[in-house]
Amino acid sequence: MRGNGLRTCASLCMKKNSICEQASCRLWVDYEEDFNCCLVSIYENGNMTLRQIGDRLGISFARVKQIETETLRKIRKSPLLND
Repeated sequence: MRGNGLRTCASLCMKKNSICEQASCRLWVDYEEDFNCCLVSIYENGNMTLRQIGDRLGISFARVKQIETETLRKIRKSPLLND
């Protein structure tokens, strides 16, 4: 990672103003406006609404909310938090 919190590849895509072609990357998202990188999305936009996240992932904001709710439930039940 670089000083700005981005991976070298994300910084390079931004510098070259070109989308990332590495769909096998775990941070890749099919959203060309953010160079197909979720790190660039966060870097460029900061906090995002559920609707903005849904647009980037190609799902509804209601589905994003369902995923968020389930994830928070799992985190709360985690034994790591009970210690």
